[in-house]
Amino acid sequence: MKTLGLIGGMSWESTIPYYRFINETIKTRLGGLHSARLVLYSVDFDEIAQMQHAGDWDAAGRVLADAARRLEAAGANALVICANTMHKVAPAIEAAVSIPLLHVVDAVADDIRAVGFHKVGLLGTRFTMEHPFYADRLAQHGLQTLIPEQADRDLVHRVVYEELCLGKTVDASREAYRRIMADLVARGAEAIILGCTEISMLVGAKDASVTLFDTTAIHARKAAEWALG
Repeated sequence: MKTLGLIGGMSWESTIPYYRFINETIKTRLGGLHSARLVLYSVDFDEIAQMQHAGDWDAAGRVLADAARRLEAAGANALVICANTMHKVAPAIEAAVSIPLLHVVDAVADDIRAVGFHKVGLLGTRFTMEHPFYADRLAQHGLQTLIPEQADRDLVHRVVYEELCLGKTVDASREAYRRIMADLVARGAEAIILGCTEISMLVGAKDASVTLFDTTAIHARKAAEWALG
């Protein structure tokens, strides 16, 4: 079994399920008392969030690249960014180390293509929905992306930072997400990507009429399978 290096804390609320999903996959595959070999570097998310909202992605990239180097030095054989948005700085991380980065978009795209979908809705932070790094990589896998209208993007983004990252789940926000997902389906989405690692805290399969792809669970499972492979 190889060792995974986790760059977490963005937020820690969603780093916890990464740890659980990875270990559950290892337990299912190997049985007994087996668990994953992991090294975790957890950042102070407040600092990262300030860089995000200031548009200082170079600084954020340097912080995560430093974390990546530390994980490689600690014995990690591959890296996992336990967040969707911070894959925006994936090139800076990849340039800093000699070990592979297991990209979240590649993981979720494989599962989507396996069931034959081509047009997907995307929920996430404003950065994930509006900046091209995510949709462009999905397009490389042959997937077309739909995002909510501007006001709804603002709402989705606000809920992530002001509620979910703080461990809060609010019924009114769940209803709003349900409405937004229904709108994406009405516009032609065959499935919806929960493209923020906290969103699965708020909504699940019963909240939409189409398949929801939980990036946290998928990314963690694929990382564990890589470690075993």
